[in-house]
Amino acid sequence: MKVVVLAVLFCFWAGFLTAQTTAVEIETLLNTNAVTYAQAARLVLEASEVTVTADTAEAFQYAADRKWLPKKASANETARLDGIALLVMRSFDIKGGLFYSLSRSPHYAYRELVYKQIILGRTDPAMAVSGDNFLYILNRVLSIKEAEVHTQVLKEEERLAKEINEQLAAHHVADTRATVTSEGVTISLSNIQFRANSSELLESEMAKIREIAGILENVSERNLLIAGHTAMAGTWDEQQRTSRERAQAVANYLVSLGVRTTQEITVQGYGADRPVAGNDTEAGMAQNRRVEITILYIDSTERGRR
Repeated sequence: MKVVVLAVLFCFWAGFLTAQTTAVEIETLLNTNAVTYAQAARLVLEASEVTVTADTAEAFQYAADRKWLPKKASANETARLDGIALLVMRSFDIKGGLFYSLSRSPHYAYRELVYKQIILGRTDPAMAVSGDNFLYILNRVLSIKEAEVHTQVLKEEERLAKEINEQLAAHHVADTRATVTSEGVTISLSNIQFRANSSELLESEMAKIREIAGILENVSERNLLIAGHTAMAGTWDEQQRTSRERAQAVANYLVSLGVRTTQEITVQGYGADRPVAGNDTEAGMAQNRRVEITILYIDSTERGRR
């Protein structure tokens, strides 16, 4: 059972913890009946990205100096549940109610984590904390913080998509709309036109891309993914080649406008594999003949989680 728990915890924390934390360290904690304040401080400070150190004594002193531990706690002392609660609340900068805000005490930190359902079940604030209980609490906090980051990112992306659509409408850019996708904010140019049997953009489409270029310059810190799509015309190989060449043509034009460098753009051709409408009508085929410019998410480690 502990092997399964270890695998789940280590895979989940891979995005949070540095190389200082190893599977061996986590497994050691899982087999520990009573975690010390020094052990807890080292892992909590790393998980919360406050500081990273392999030295448990140094981590303990860091937390103690900032009053993130009970007043009389010692490094090798068995950690109480309310003491762990205070360390977690302070390290992750978790907001609490009035009594916690006024006292910043272990007692009210414990009550806050119970209220937030981070500490579950029948517990006593004075109880010793086993390694698996400690890791469970930390895992709960990381899950909640990750969900908060995801929600905030989604709100930011929705706001960006709305602003882009307003600009597209103001500049009368036809057949073009921004939406939030799993990869970022995608600007879809439907029914994009090229010269017959080529990947050369028509002037009308270049004018659209110039308008979009002005928008992309306002989010210059984010890389782009440019994907080409076709209707069902031609063989599968022809669809793939055509979609990629046309996506590359858009990428090249954006580079020529100075919007991004080639290193900041990824190009992909999907052929007819990802239709957004049926190919049994001209209108549906027009929607499927598109190029999508995705403003990619900034990596969560760059955004920060606090």
